[in-house]
Amino acid sequence: MSIENAQSELILRAKRGDGAAFADLIQPEYRGAIRLANALLHSMDAAEDAVQEASFKAWRKLGNLREGSPLRPWYLAIVGNECRSVRRTRWWTSRSDDEPPEEPARSTDVAASVDLRTALARLDHDKRLVLVLRYYLDMSIEDIALTLDITPKAARSRLDRAVSRLRPILRVQEAVL
Repeated sequence: MSIENAQSELILRAKRGDGAAFADLIQPEYRGAIRLANALLHSMDAAEDAVQEASFKAWRKLGNLREGSPLRPWYLAIVGNECRSVRRTRWWTSRSDDEPPEEPARSTDVAASVDLRTALARLDHDKRLVLVLRYYLDMSIEDIALTLDITPKAARSRLDRAVSRLRPILRVQEAVL
């Protein structure tokens, strides 16, 4: 049985209420979902909570998944939307540590990682989302388009705009160092 057929069978079973089938569907996507949420929220605890809530929403809305559509982009879209909701809540916006704290550079790689996280934190959600999908999760433009429910051309355009917006932020940070 091919992977697509196996996934389709699991989706059918999960739509009928089989919780184990749903868990089997989500399990391979969980790590990517955590990486996405952590990159968007800059907190592993918040990321785990957001992915858990997104998984519950995916379970409830599994009937909305179009037949023959891949699960990954659909599920990651739910995770991305949940992260947007978390950032909009009063609790999150009132936090004083919304941006990652500045840390002393211990090595070039660590400093570059902190600089990139800080720069990403300064972007709006949509720009940060497309960058994370492409460069953290290594998704193709076509999968990004499916996740965001846009055309591949629009996905490419959003990615180009996000990169263009990120570059000057990184240059300013570089100049400060």
